[in-house]
Amino acid sequence: MIRHARRLRNPKAEAAQFRVRALLGFIAVVLALGGLAAWYFRLQVLQYSDYARQSEANRIKLRPVVPGRGLIYDRQGRIVADNVPAYRLEVTPEDAGDTETLIDGLSRIFALAPADIARFREQRRVNRGFRPITLKLRVEEHEAARFAVDRWRFPGVEVVPYLNRRYPYGQLFAHVVGYVGRTDEDDVARYGRDHVLFPHTGRTGLERSYEDVLRGAIGYEQVETNVEGRELDTVGRQPATAGTDLRLSIDVHLQQAMVRAFAGLHGSAVAVDPASGEVLGMVSLPSFDANLFVNGISHADYRRLMDDPAKPLFNRNVLGGGPPGSTIKPFVALAGVDSGMRRPEDTVFSTGEFFIPGQSRGYRDAAGGAGRVDMRDSISRSINFYYYKLAYEMGIARFAEYMGRYGFGQPTGIDLVGENAGVVPSPQWKAGRSPEPWYPGETVIAGIGQGYWIATALQLARGTAAIANGGELHPLRLVSGMREGYDQPWRAADTGSPPRITDSPDHLRAVQEGMVATIHGRGTATALARGAEYTMAGKTGTAQRVGRRGNARTDPRSLPYHLRHQALFVGYAPADAPTIAVAVVVEHGGYGGVTAAPIARRIFDAWILGTMPELEEGETEAVAARPHGDPVARARDAAQAGHAGA
Repeated sequence: MIRHARRLRNPKAEAAQFRVRALLGFIAVVLALGGLAAWYFRLQVLQYSDYARQSEANRIKLRPVVPGRGLIYDRQGRIVADNVPAYRLEVTPEDAGDTETLIDGLSRIFALAPADIARFREQRRVNRGFRPITLKLRVEEHEAARFAVDRWRFPGVEVVPYLNRRYPYGQLFAHVVGYVGRTDEDDVARYGRDHVLFPHTGRTGLERSYEDVLRGAIGYEQVETNVEGRELDTVGRQPATAGTDLRLSIDVHLQQAMVRAFAGLHGSAVAVDPASGEVLGMVSLPSFDANLFVNGISHADYRRLMDDPAKPLFNRNVLGGGPPGSTIKPFVALAGVDSGMRRPEDTVFSTGEFFIPGQSRGYRDAAGGAGRVDMRDSISRSINFYYYKLAYEMGIARFAEYMGRYGFGQPTGIDLVGENAGVVPSPQWKAGRSPEPWYPGETVIAGIGQGYWIATALQLARGTAAIANGGELHPLRLVSGMREGYDQPWRAADTGSPPRITDSPDHLRAVQEGMVATIHGRGTATALARGAEYTMAGKTGTAQRVGRRGNARTDPRSLPYHLRHQALFVGYAPADAPTIAVAVVVEHGGYGGVTAAPIARRIFDAWILGTMPELEEGETEAVAARPHGDPVARARDAAQAGHAGA
């Protein structure tokens, strides 16, 4: 039997081995602690600023503060675009519980539109649960009061105050001030990424033209949050900069008088201060309530406005225009004497029908044969023959040159977007649109404001103001001043030096005398002089919508209402020291002396005498309804029948 030898322990060797292992372990621990210390040193010393900044960013969130939009005032300081306290309904889904149960309960208190609910559900799907979502943007006061009683039943639901745009005069300034709407992606693309923070953006009118200054500048609050992003406290604030206030040259009372003066008719009118080019009043009728668009117009309201054949959304002054008719004659007369083709005292013999040499077709005069007439008579009595002959002899090139000098075929400078520049007839303009050559007859009818002419009420008012003030063609302006804060002074707008339409005071004086004789002589608007306490100057006009066939005359009063001619009037008052110049265009109005001229007289009376036109029975301040009965017939009965020609 093999006996195994007993293995002996060696304490000395084991002790040495332990010491080696302990040393290696100690070294490993020291290296590990050294690495940890170096890592801490890197974090706490070398990268302290970076991590401190990131930590602060995680703890402090910037919450934007939307400024109040700039206010808009009339020339007397009355607010025409205001910011008013409003309430919106916000829901924090994390605290509110089941969405469907919540909506069902809130629907018993608030009038929730299907679009509001759909938008809330979409935002609920993409947003984090602890962030509030707007369920309804405009909460009525009675709804807020009812909710205050039952608020305890709806955790996570709040009625939050904010500032909302309001237009106190509704329809009165809809085509001047315009309106704002909810900011959308197109607005962000136009104004920059930060614009998404503004709830409203100017859509039309001055709200759009001055969007950059009206909206102000976003401010910020530094809000302390926890790791989940919930707000704990506000630790800092950078105030928002309120939008710039605008002061208009328009007077509310004159604006109201201009609407009343139309007495239910459709059309447009512009009143201008001849000395400065400031717009005193500007209406386009029918109009609409701008407040409908602020928080999103309903489909029913939008369809009603779009389907209205009277086109209340269409700004007739800025976007419209048409043949100026006989209201262009004072300018053509001035061009005749300024060009040397005529002298004021030169006469022509009007046979009642003008013939181009070599042609058998005549161009008739509504006044018939007037005999010998000079420039003053041709204006006051609106003798077409004089202007047929003058335009033909001037030639279209010279004619167009002088009309451009008087401000036609170009923007007036009005501070609104999209102004129609109009058209002065010329071969160049026609060549770009038709293969047909320019015909001499087109020059002839251009002399009485027919044919390819497109002139706006703004251009007619601007040109008339230049005649009234001695020849200065001021650009038109709606905004007369701005201020950055209610405690700051108003800054006046700088318009520069205006060009002159003529260098001859004598020529201009002759035109002025002809326009005075239109009303206070034996002209086409003598009915306006009845009972007048001041002297007026003016010119009536009728722009045809239906041409005549052959030599047959067409009486506009015999036509259906929608085919009747446009009635126009331009003028200024008092004639010896003008403070107001106007242009009036009445759609389907027939004759200018019948419908447009009386409207101008009411506007003059309102501005000079402070007399507000009376509302007729059944009419309202809005004057948005269709003309009841036959408004042209009413105006014709009130006018002098013997002076309804031009």
